[in-house]
Amino acid sequence: MTGTALIAKILLIENDAATAEKIREALATSTAGTFELEWVHELSEGLGRLHDNKIAAILLDLNLPDSTGMDTFDQVFRVAQDIPILVLGCVEDEEAGREAVGRGAQDYLPPAHLDNFSLPRLLRSAIERKAVDDALCEEKERALVTLNSIGDAVLSTDALGRITYLNLVAESMTGWGREEATGRPLAEVFRIIDGPTRSVARDPLEMAVEQNKTVGLTVNCVLIRRDGFESAIEDSAAPIHDRAGRVIGAVIVFHDVSAARAMSQRMTHAAQHDVLTDLPNRLLLHDRISQSISLARRQRRSIAVLFLDLDHFKYVNDLLGHAAGDKLLQSVSGRLVSSLRNSDTVSRQGGDEFIILLSEISHPADAATSAAKILHSLSAPHFIKNQDLHINASVGISIFPDDGEDSDTLIQNADMAMYCAKESGRNNYQFYKSEMNQRSVKRQSLEGSLRGALERDEFLLHYQPKVNLETGEITGAEALIRWVQPGQEMMLPGQFVPIAEDCGLIVGIGRWVMREACRQARAWQDLGLPPLPVSVNVSALEFRDTNFVEGVRTVLAATGLAARYLELELTEGVLMEDAESTVSTLLELKTMGVQLAVDDFGTGYSSLSYLRQFPIDVLKIDQSFVQELTADPDGSAIVTAIIDMGRNLRHVVIAEGIETIEQKANLQARRCTEGQGYLFSRPVAAKQFAQLLRTGITEKLLN
Repeated sequence: MTGTALIAKILLIENDAATAEKIREALATSTAGTFELEWVHELSEGLGRLHDNKIAAILLDLNLPDSTGMDTFDQVFRVAQDIPILVLGCVEDEEAGREAVGRGAQDYLPPAHLDNFSLPRLLRSAIERKAVDDALCEEKERALVTLNSIGDAVLSTDALGRITYLNLVAESMTGWGREEATGRPLAEVFRIIDGPTRSVARDPLEMAVEQNKTVGLTVNCVLIRRDGFESAIEDSAAPIHDRAGRVIGAVIVFHDVSAARAMSQRMTHAAQHDVLTDLPNRLLLHDRISQSISLARRQRRSIAVLFLDLDHFKYVNDLLGHAAGDKLLQSVSGRLVSSLRNSDTVSRQGGDEFIILLSEISHPADAATSAAKILHSLSAPHFIKNQDLHINASVGISIFPDDGEDSDTLIQNADMAMYCAKESGRNNYQFYKSEMNQRSVKRQSLEGSLRGALERDEFLLHYQPKVNLETGEITGAEALIRWVQPGQEMMLPGQFVPIAEDCGLIVGIGRWVMREACRQARAWQDLGLPPLPVSVNVSALEFRDTNFVEGVRTVLAATGLAARYLELELTEGVLMEDAESTVSTLLELKTMGVQLAVDDFGTGYSSLSYLRQFPIDVLKIDQSFVQELTADPDGSAIVTAIIDMGRNLRHVVIAEGIETIEQKANLQARRCTEGQGYLFSRPVAAKQFAQLLRTGITEKLLN
């Protein structure tokens, strides 16, 4: 946070001179920031000083000569709701302190927290958290009001009634383009009259602000488009507030009521069809399969269900973006429909999954013929974003009545067969076989074994070095879990971590990984090896656990590892799941001294705004981009953009999955500072990693 370099003005309302002097000394000798302390003895003096809008935080004693108890806090809070208030007290005042926090105080500080370590950091944390909360509150309020209005025409204004935004529908209905309308008075762009009287209708912004709530106009309101065309509309206006409750603008939502007559049909269609492709959705598909089963049963014939999943579709989204992915899904949908009979049904289930109903077949071979035709059709290039994209698919087939006598069973079994097609090399089809259920049984068995794995001490960690690409020097280690069951081969994380997440075991396993990694890092230091940060992957369930931060603190204390040598790796999805809560948690971790990294960067949001918002230290470029580095110019552009972004934000940038000298050289040319991958070393046991630290790996890099 840049605020740590500024002088923070603190107002102390405290009658006890000894306590005031202790606070003054703590802030004067602080290394966590620069503070300017103003001390007043009585509440009345403090209330008078609160008109100074430069005050960053308040330290408040509830028991003052001219006021005591909660009345003291209530008076200050009424005047200073925008300023963080930290209540001072002793052990006997703890109940009052908790009550004050419940009423809006930022924190309660007993005497033990008034030292030059805790107090400045608590103040700085409160000030920074308040700044973040203010920014997020305003942004969230505006975004929620606007986004919840999508689908109709939407325009917004500032507090003075000047246009700040129009969506495409609003542009069409008003006749004003967004750029031209911005800054103009609402009445000039949004001209409305009362239909029967032809008089100017009342300004909806004025009504919303006056009543301080969402308001609606009568149905006889008429909008006059810029070219004079009139349309009857219904609309509503809602005020937008900042954190202090002040109105900072308004959003107006409206639509042409002539469309209402067609709304029922559209809603029915939308309820039964996929929005992106307009194919039948899961609801309509189940109905059609059930009808086909009933007819096939009466006529003693067969039907087939094909479960199709695109191969490596995620790569398209990651490389070209979701817009290109959507275009590809639409192209795939068109080819599927054109490959089948009119009596058959193609349904999109979501993502890149499609289900196809062949409503009448004479033999299972007919289903195989259709599957082969589909695969051939999809294999031709798809022209998306001025380039040819190639995509294949894996198909599973189930047959009624042999493989199931109801819709759910046929779909489930076709799904199992599809996974077997993927395991058989992809771009092929497989018929369902009863033994495929063994895969499901195996997963259940793994889940059962996983539940006791911690107690049986079956986990171990391997460590993969992070390397300076220029010097070959080892700069850190990533801890990677392995599972070794008695008499079985060692299992990698991808084989059991998803199961652990599904069945709720990941939090306990994650705590073990963190403790063991920190213990090992400290053990290496005790052996006289160079102190290096050890990084640990943190899942969403771990990060959102209410005891996560305290758990990190406990692990560091128990293992004796300095916080700066622990690095937590989180994916973009984990960080963005709840941005407001994430900021608070990350700031607590940063206050402790823990390093923070974004793992698999480039595969999720990749947003500059969140990188600036979160206190991130490290960006890790996903290995999929590194592997395509020399072959694909788009992939190269993404890598270059990530490296430049990281350097501009003063983050360390690490490339994952480096396997060749060419990839390393390519990354060096783009000024990427660090990397990890098989080129340097596979993940190895702790003893082998210690040997790497002793001998180094520079020689290997030069070969």
